[in-house]
Amino acid sequence: MQPPGSGLTRPSGQANVGRVTLSAEELLTTTRSVRRRLDFSRPVPGELLRECVRVALQAPSASNRWSVQFVIVTEEGRRRELGDAYREAYAAYKDSRGYIGKVDKGDGALNEQQRRTTASAEHLAENFHRAPAIVLACSRGRVDGQPAFRAINLAASVHPAMWSFMLAARLHGLGTCWTSVSLWNEARTAEIVGIPDGEVTICAITPVAYTIGNGFRPALRPDPEEVIHWEVW
Repeated sequence: MQPPGSGLTRPSGQANVGRVTLSAEELLTTTRSVRRRLDFSRPVPGELLRECVRVALQAPSASNRWSVQFVIVTEEGRRRELGDAYREAYAAYKDSRGYIGKVDKGDGALNEQQRRTTASAEHLAENFHRAPAIVLACSRGRVDGQPAFRAINLAASVHPAMWSFMLAARLHGLGTCWTSVSLWNEARTAEIVGIPDGEVTICAITPVAYTIGNGFRPALRPDPEEVIHWEVW
């Protein structure tokens, strides 16, 4: 039993209305980055977003500290500001060597997939503000200038929760798209949503909207043997 006033929650089994029926493997292999098929015309209920956060909080967290924090933005004016910041960041990203549209995978089918992904990324940049909800997954604390393992550990308490949020969203007919583009303009993004300067790290951002249709399929990916190093590198 939970102590009175503890603020802790356990799975409630509620918010089942409108759920998508998927096997575990279907859920894991068809939760796509949705950009072009986000339905900008349909509001997402706050209770549904809260339910996705409830599921997300079941994800692993370093030292069981629950350092992850979610900022959920639904107010139109603030979403527009986030969209402006996103487009500024996207312009900087587009000029970088790592820009998605500059990647050559050395294969016709894979390059065609890359072209489609680039076009959808451009679409999201232009329409980011239209998503009925924008969710920022953050961690308390900063690791600027510290060893890499500290940054990895900080993000490791946020990224599993964000992925769980996205899986839960998929089960409720919602589309998401993990993006870190806004981090090219992190200070402005943090200012828009009132994140305390020097105290909180934005680790990932996603738009959230109902999807147009639900027929998502697994994407082209490497054969497991191309990425497995048995015993040693």
